[in-house]
Amino acid sequence: MFTDALFANVRYPKFYTTPMAQVVLVGMTCFATVGMFSAVSNLGAGGTQDIALSDTANGVLYGCFAITGLVAGGINNLLGPRLTLFIGTLGYALYVGALWCHQTQGTAWFLIFAGAILGISAALLWSAQGSIMMSYPLEKDKGKAFGIFWAIFQFGSFIGAVIALAINIKSGGLTAVSTSTYIAFLVIIFVGVASSVLILPPNKVIRGDGTIVKLEEHSKVHEELVEMWNALKDWRIIALLPMFFSSNYFYAYQGAINTAKFDGPTRALIATLEAAGAIVGALMIGYLVLDARFVGHRRTRGYLGLGIVTSMIIIVWAVGLAWQVTFNRAQAKAEPLINYHDKAFRGKGALFFFYYFGDSCYQALVYWIMSALSNDPFKLARYAGLYKAFQSAGAAGSFGMDAVATPFLNEILASWIMMLVSFPLAYVVLRTVKETNYGDEKMVYVSDVQEGKLEEAAADDHSIEKSEMAPAAVSET
Repeated sequence: MFTDALFANVRYPKFYTTPMAQVVLVGMTCFATVGMFSAVSNLGAGGTQDIALSDTANGVLYGCFAITGLVAGGINNLLGPRLTLFIGTLGYALYVGALWCHQTQGTAWFLIFAGAILGISAALLWSAQGSIMMSYPLEKDKGKAFGIFWAIFQFGSFIGAVIALAINIKSGGLTAVSTSTYIAFLVIIFVGVASSVLILPPNKVIRGDGTIVKLEEHSKVHEELVEMWNALKDWRIIALLPMFFSSNYFYAYQGAINTAKFDGPTRALIATLEAAGAIVGALMIGYLVLDARFVGHRRTRGYLGLGIVTSMIIIVWAVGLAWQVTFNRAQAKAEPLINYHDKAFRGKGALFFFYYFGDSCYQALVYWIMSALSNDPFKLARYAGLYKAFQSAGAAGSFGMDAVATPFLNEILASWIMMLVSFPLAYVVLRTVKETNYGDEKMVYVSDVQEGKLEEAAADDHSIEKSEMAPAAVSET
């Protein structure tokens, strides 16, 4: 592709070609684009204050996201992660611009159109991101890679929430976002767009054991058609679909009760706590559970992660249910909004902190299971695309459910039950996880490429592998 040809003869510093450097870079790209999009949303969604328009735009966004996600992995493999990520970032700039335009000009149609474009571009961004985060690191570092990426990405939401909190405390509420604020966020987003060109394709990234992530830069159309079908009929992916679908389903419910029960300053405080919970949860499960040094076997780490996430979801959502049964939509509408100074707020901040702490852990587990099935960036891009497709379908369904004023109790039960159903199926998939995939997949070593051994391997129709490295790779996990 054009961008890859442009950088073909560039000599990169050694640190720059490491997997974690690339994970940090893609995290910074998402911080500056997706994170700033979330930050603007925390500032009052451009001051629209139009629930019907917001529901319509979100429905269109997630609908396009779901449809495009089905093929986004294949597009990433054809274009390469650099160009795919670049295209994926553009939709966030357009959408934030559309929010600004709606605030100043009242152009509702443009906001809905921008939502459709963002749904398409976001699917591309997240398939490229998933491929990089899941395939570039060594097997022993995949949990840490998620933790690092998610913490950087969520820091954008945290910044936006802190700004919203400061404005709310100072003025008592949010009405409209100033032009200077929009310009500042758009500048940051365009920095994120530009940063996407710094991402390296898999054939330029060298892992700590000396292997190149993948020798080929791009896939072929007929290969993608065949492999996409194979991914869709893989029973392990089918078993993970409930996890995919439910992973964002609860956002609509939590956003609805946040709006129904709390005033502006308190919602901003809760958004800050949610972002903090997401950051802490991602780092803790990535470093201390999924890549725990004290647990030697990879499958055992998966079981440990599943046990912790299951326990957390049961406990946190049981607390949420205990609060939910004390009110319904009509009562929430009739009662005065809660301020963080009120006695009624006690414990609610912690609840939302742990809602998002648990969300990070849940998504970390999904990504870790997918990444344990393969190290191939092309295959993992397809998995990431499918994950986002069904995740977005779930989100679209949940916003639709909330838009017709479904009882809060039904919404929380639907969200919770779907997650609980997904855990036994995840366990079945975890039982198939091998100690390592290095011995089953083609591994190309830098030393072999430099010594010109690729021609010898091609004659035998085998990849270049060093059998003596396999035990070392196993011991690292």
